[in-house]
Amino acid sequence: MSDRLLTSGELARALGISHRSITNYARTGQLEPTLTTPGGHYRWELDDVKRQLRELNERRRKG
Repeated sequence: MSDRLLTSGELARALGISHRSITNYARTGQLEPTLTTPGGHYRWELDDVKRQLRELNERRRKG
């Protein structure tokens, strides 16, 4: 795990997708954030999200 967790906006920029997509993935359970703050904001570890996205794509291809 990296020393610093990313905000949803930072994660979206790193992945080249929209902030809204990140939020929707989290709300629908397709991605699990590393941490949810007491205020309800998501925090992410980039390598973990990349792993989750690979698994999600694999499930979609098989399904």
